[in-house]
Amino acid sequence: MDKVFIDGLEIETIIGIYDWEREIKQIVRIDLEMEWDNKPAAQSEDIQFALNYKDVSKRLISFIGGSEFLLVETMAEAIAQILLKEFDIPTLKLKLSKPGAIRGAKAVGVMIERNSADKEG
Repeated sequence: MDKVFIDGLEIETIIGIYDWEREIKQIVRIDLEMEWDNKPAAQSEDIQFALNYKDVSKRLISFIGGSEFLLVETMAEAIAQILLKEFDIPTLKLKLSKPGAIRGAKAVGVMIERNSADKEG
């Protein structure tokens, strides 16, 4: 299966369990790999057959920018559900990072893999 990816999408949001984290916006970084059959788009050169990464990015920016999560684990699961349901992506790999959250580390976060069988209601 082909893959469409978004690498290093940075979005400001409120994320974290500590009081000070609830008062400021922090950057989260998303690396995303999504299965998609690119052949129909390649053969027709018609965007309607492609997984439009601009639409995916705009949806994530809107959702995450307006959200407030305590845990990156919860945010990652919410992102996966949006992508599975709204874009009908068969399988995805998501890396969600909080750059600079731990002194001495470039970033911390989670990596998850989900597929259409993981779609909730």
